[in-house]
Amino acid sequence: MLFTSSVIAAALAAAGVGARSVDIARRATPTVYLAGDSTMAKGASPIDGWGQYLGKYLTVPVVNKAIGGRSARSFFNEGRFTEIEKLVTKGDIVVIEFGHNDGGSPNSASDNARSDCPGSSSETCVSGKTGETVYTFNYYIEKAAKSYIAKGASVVISSQTPNNLWEGGKYSDGASRFVDYAAKAAKNVGTGASFVDHFQAAAKLYLKLGNTKTNAIYPKDHTHTSPEGADLTAQAFAEAVSVDFNGTTPLKQYVKSPAPSVW
Repeated sequence: MLFTSSVIAAALAAAGVGARSVDIARRATPTVYLAGDSTMAKGASPIDGWGQYLGKYLTVPVVNKAIGGRSARSFFNEGRFTEIEKLVTKGDIVVIEFGHNDGGSPNSASDNARSDCPGSSSETCVSGKTGETVYTFNYYIEKAAKSYIAKGASVVISSQTPNNLWEGGKYSDGASRFVDYAAKAAKNVGTGASFVDHFQAAAKLYLKLGNTKTNAIYPKDHTHTSPEGADLTAQAFAEAVSVDFNGTTPLKQYVKSPAPSVW
């Protein structure tokens, strides 16, 4: 059974262990928090999110805070990034992955409350429906990441998972702009943040699986995978971490040995 850092720290404190030792215990056993959309979140049959399986491949607890249908903007506006901020303690790790619901434009009267302002810097838009100021994908991701780092946590900014790259029977690995935006966000945040190109890791997995097997793990549409597909996607992420696919992340030391090898 895995115990969170706060549980261990509380037990040590109750036993009369000093504050310094409690702090060491807290830092030695981090919790990994996940922020994302339905491709990461707990799903309902016949689909599931990869965040439900990541814990199988790590030696530390994983708390999946991903919610279906969210974008970086809506996750921010609903206070869900703040909810995680209230939970994290020094040494914890937060994985942030969005992109599937972030496209479009908020300018129209039918603004869906999910579309970010186009761009990856300081651009702003005005919602055609509510009149609110809408910021970019990078604004929301970077602001959340900095809030976690300020509390002593580390952040892994992950690019979105691919849609079915074999849809129609021909492999195509064209990535959305949010893959590059995620990489830029990690770079902009700097110390305390790292990047994992989950899109490319999963793309390599799908290329290896081939047409038939890849289509089999998309039972409903071209975005959401089956539990088997979600598990494979989690393994692709863990493998990327273990091989320093985009540089070393704080998660590497917590990947179980042997690490997954699916791509």
